[in-house]
Amino acid sequence: MWGVAKFSCSWHRAVMIRINDNLTLPDDEIRFINSRSSGPGGQHVNTTDTRVTLLFNIEKSRSLTPLQKVAIKGKLRRRIDKRGVFRVTSQKFRSQKTNKDSAIERFVELMQWALTPVMPRKDTAVPKSAKRRRLDRKRRTSERKQQRKTPNVRGEY
Repeated sequence: MWGVAKFSCSWHRAVMIRINDNLTLPDDEIRFINSRSSGPGGQHVNTTDTRVTLLFNIEKSRSLTPLQKVAIKGKLRRRIDKRGVFRVTSQKFRSQKTNKDSAIERFVELMQWALTPVMPRKDTAVPKSAKRRRLDRKRRTSERKQQRKTPNVRGEY
């Protein structure tokens, strides 16, 4: 399940969404929009707003570093609109609360994926067996082409 840390005091109750060990997002940076779902539920679907769309403005986020913003924009560019708003939608369930939890869980998964650093590729040497196979293939192709030539009757090349 997604990580939520609840901090409460007498005048304010803040919920923090934990992305990884180094990043938690306050709930005031995330907005939810509810709308009609096309999923299961029969007539219930026609009367209640069960689809939940999570909106997170990457540009205006105070919790993200500029480097993290660039990484997220690069990996999740298809989910981010022109204004820099990242959106996740969930309509799998009949309950608005369950869809909200599902959207938050998917949001955390996508953010974790976007913030994992790409490991650079290690150059490796070509194995000797691969070089040998390539040279053997080249030799056989050359011999096959040599056999296609019409023989010279006079012995000249």
